Amino acid sequence: MKKLIFFLTVGLFYSASILAQSVDDEITLIQAEFGMGKRQLVDAVMDLPESVAPLFWTVYQEYEAERQLLSRERLLIINNYLENYDSITDELANTLANGILKNDAALAKLHARYFKRFKKATSARDAAKFLQLDDYIHNTIRNSIQQELPFIDEY
Repeated sequence: MKKLIFFLTVGLFYSASILAQSVDDEITLIQAEFGMGKRQLVDAVMDLPESVAPLFWTVYQEYEAERQLLSRERLLIINNYLENYDSITDELANTLANGILKNDAALAKLHARYFKRFKKATSARDAAKFLQLDDYIHNTIRNSIQQELPFIDEY
């Protein structure tokens, strides 16, 4: 199952990124493509009973809207890094690192806030399962991106 999730998420990410024109268009396209595939994956893994599914999906849509904003910010930070890779100063390195740290903290707060909402809509077990799946999907993508990014001063 983990291999399937990995290939679906990475495949969605890369196939969408090839087609876009600008960075903003690219992010929008990635998020649209990824969002559809992610929802299908979440639906399959969560396998929720009809009694709680509508409440779950309502919370999910709200969560995804907020999470996408954070993902957009992260991708813009990464793009800034790539565009300025050859001339990273201490000031820019500080800005980039603080941006990523702030983004990570905002995502952790989002997870904490929505765990409560998912738990209320379904159960603690289902809420934990969703966050586990969501973390797995996004960490897989982050790791894939990280493997492609050069380290500062790497030639």
